[in-house]
Amino acid sequence: MLGKDSKMKKAMFIGLIAAAVVLGVFTAGYSKEQAGKTKLAFITNNTANFWVFAKRGCEKAASESPDISVDFRITSDATSAEQRRIIDDLLAKGINGIAISPVDPLNQKPFIDELAGKITVITCDSDIPGSKRKCYIGTDNVAAGRQAGEMIKEVLPEGGKIMLFVGKQDTQNAKERIQGIKEAIAGTKIEIIDVRTDDVDQVRAKSNVADALVKYPDLACCVGLWNYNGPAILNAISDAGKLGKVKIVCFDENEETLNGVKDGHIYGTVVQQPFEFGYRSMKILADLVKGNKVDIPANGMIIVPTIIIKKDNVGPFMDKVHELLKK
Repeated sequence: MLGKDSKMKKAMFIGLIAAAVVLGVFTAGYSKEQAGKTKLAFITNNTANFWVFAKRGCEKAASESPDISVDFRITSDATSAEQRRIIDDLLAKGINGIAISPVDPLNQKPFIDELAGKITVITCDSDIPGSKRKCYIGTDNVAAGRQAGEMIKEVLPEGGKIMLFVGKQDTQNAKERIQGIKEAIAGTKIEIIDVRTDDVDQVRAKSNVADALVKYPDLACCVGLWNYNGPAILNAISDAGKLGKVKIVCFDENEETLNGVKDGHIYGTVVQQPFEFGYRSMKILADLVKGNKVDIPANGMIIVPTIIIKKDNVGPFMDKVHELLKK
């Protein structure tokens, strides 16, 4: 049994804890500086350099709104299990809203729907159609796929065999880009002979291309759908001594990709605006959490336009990219 002094000390200790909670000293894992702020997070779907730009956008949004804090989380192994672990950690810390690029939209839908009943959730870059997320912010990936398809037609006016390369074929953005490419090349003599996946393993991404070049000596064009696929394709084709012989069309503004475009080894790349993904998602998420009015289209899609980068405009675009990366 506790003595009288022990009971008094225990009561005082409990009282101090209660006071600390009321005063916001204990903030479920957040610093004293973050206490009282709207706590937001951005969760990527892989570790690609693409997300550096999104992080810069998140940082800008946070700098403009001192009443929010942003926790930028990079998914280390590109699995839905890792994303869930991150979310569970954020929930334990009292997060108010998250923006997430889902790795496995179909299987993650029940969890995201459940999560949306607890906090504010939006998707970014990759969507979960039909889920209870508030909105999607990112690319119209079918339209972006069509843009890639148009470039494929430009490099193969007489037709030819092409192969597509991507991390995971069942993500929404991959499915939609493939759909857009197919729509653009319909009725031509361009033939997609396969779609190769690498599970976001960049060594495997390159070996997929190397294997394809050996198996299909008449392969005319390689198409990279994710950020790191462009450099993987470029390096594999270079190693095979086929630069200029096998055409390359890809996505995103990876530094190696842009240098490949500048050197004329890559015909073009469909560039998203990940900086805007980060910036807009944090701005909109903050407003949603605070109950402010947000103009969300009826279809729930907030589209950030894509840009086609070729040799004639790659120089100024690279200057812009370098400026963003310096911040």
